[in-house]
Amino acid sequence: MTDQNTSRVAVITGASRGLGETLARFLAGQGYHLILNARGGAALDNVIRSLDGYDVEVKAVAGDVAEPSTRRAIAQLARTLGGVDLLINNASILGASPLVPLANHPLDSLEKLFRVNVIAPLALIQELLPSLKAHSGLVVNISSDAAQGGYETWGGYGSTKAALDLISKTLASELEPDGVSVVSVDPGEMRTALYQEADPSADISGLPTPDITLPFWAWLFGQEHAAINGGRYQAQAEQWEAVNETR
Repeated sequence: MTDQNTSRVAVITGASRGLGETLARFLAGQGYHLILNARGGAALDNVIRSLDGYDVEVKAVAGDVAEPSTRRAIAQLARTLGGVDLLINNASILGASPLVPLANHPLDSLEKLFRVNVIAPLALIQELLPSLKAHSGLVVNISSDAAQGGYETWGGYGSTKAALDLISKTLASELEPDGVSVVSVDPGEMRTALYQEADPSADISGLPTPDITLPFWAWLFGQEHAAINGGRYQAQAEQWEAVNETR
């Protein structure tokens, strides 16, 4: 087993399927010890079993990351592994499904959207911040083109991602003196369960799987954190540029 004291540790929320599962497999291949979180314990266990062949520690925290107890459990596991080098806030919910116009969006559903998609990522950053500072860590907040598009019926979900983008850019400025870098990433349209939930009758078979983003992740994690800090990246763009937007 790789020495935990010399290896990197990554926390991934929403890791039981889709992009989160893809990232877990990619980072395990890069030698990261993993703390994986998702609401579905059985699906999360399946992902962990699929990573048995990697020479890394893989720990699970099943539960809603919007709950303080779940975030505390993640932080406790992080301490046992020596801290956190990388936090990927990937967990999201869509809200009303099928999607509805923002003018008709149930307000209780909208409140839950913001609690899961905005408050929970920020709260987890706060929970892990001492460790992220100690490790000069990187935070990746998963965004969406809906944050900027103004697409019909996507207003609830999109507004949460727009808020998360602003949180990411603000934290990048605030935490730069502490050595913590923060970026947001729009992974692009992919064939995922979340995208299907937006319109259950839509045929999404022509969309790429999350594996299409792997070249981007290899590039991003190979950059100096200070160079990418504050950036908003599109994973399916033809090319990427590392520019510190907090300067």
